Amino acid sequence: MNPNFFITIGGAFFVVTLILVLLNTIFTVTQQYVAVVERLGKFKCLCGAGINFKIPFIDRVAGMINLRLRQLDVIVETKTSDNVFVNLNVSVQYSALADKVYEAFYKLSDHEAQIKSFVFDVVRAQVPKITLDEVFEKKEEIALAVEKELKEIMLQFGYAILKALVTDIDPDAKVKEAMNDINAAQRQTVAATQKGEAEKIMRIKQAEGEAESMRLQGEGLANARRAIIAGMSTSVSDFQKITPDVSAKEIMSLVLISQYCDTLKEIGAKSGSSSIFLPSSPASIGDIENQIRTGFLSANALSAQQKPKAD
Repeated sequence: MNPNFFITIGGAFFVVTLILVLLNTIFTVTQQYVAVVERLGKFKCLCGAGINFKIPFIDRVAGMINLRLRQLDVIVETKTSDNVFVNLNVSVQYSALADKVYEAFYKLSDHEAQIKSFVFDVVRAQVPKITLDEVFEKKEEIALAVEKELKEIMLQFGYAILKALVTDIDPDAKVKEAMNDINAAQRQTVAATQKGEAEKIMRIKQAEGEAESMRLQGEGLANARRAIIAGMSTSVSDFQKITPDVSAKEIMSLVLISQYCDTLKEIGAKSGSSSIFLPSSPASIGDIENQIRTGFLSANALSAQQKPKAD
């Protein structure tokens, strides 16, 4: 057999072996990651970002630890003190500590499962003590309780808890519908109360306006009567100056008849006036005079009774 053949085979084997050695010697680590290197199954060292070297076939990269800030969403179903089932969405922000990568890699096989277990434990210990309304009011207190518990526990496992947030509170659909109905009923009650108060104020103001109108009408009527009486007195006085022989009673009768006729004239001048029937006998003039005089005397007497008496 040709010796060159063995040389060719040997050269190829050497090249392949060299490539395998190089591949198992050089490795790279991504930024914000730390590689855990073991030698024959035992922890050897930690390697940071960039190019790194290890002994081929003896050392191996056991795993990578992510140093970036991560978020884990945990949905917890629990019951409140008023027997309402509710789902809470708790978001936990955490990261592995660079100086505790060994603990983070070797002490926990599944850190997410561990965090979820503590979140379930804290939430189900806090929420059953309070009502559904208080869950909404005290969600920050629940988040702080979760954060405090996780910080103390997860620190020994090489993880730092940055923040815990209760991002959603979701009661049963029937409970939410009932809460909406209660809220709507309360708003309708407030609206009805305000509407009633507004109507009450309007009625009071309307009554006050009507009372003020009646008072002003009364004052106007009284002033009109006083003006009429004053005018009649002036007319009587002026008439007596012209005709001293005529008595005041006769002059007053004439003035009253004149006033009566003027009133009839005004009534007839208004639009929509209907027929007016008047007595036609001469004696009726005296009756009209007596009726007018009696009306004025009765009005004056009633006005005098309505005036407040002096203390």
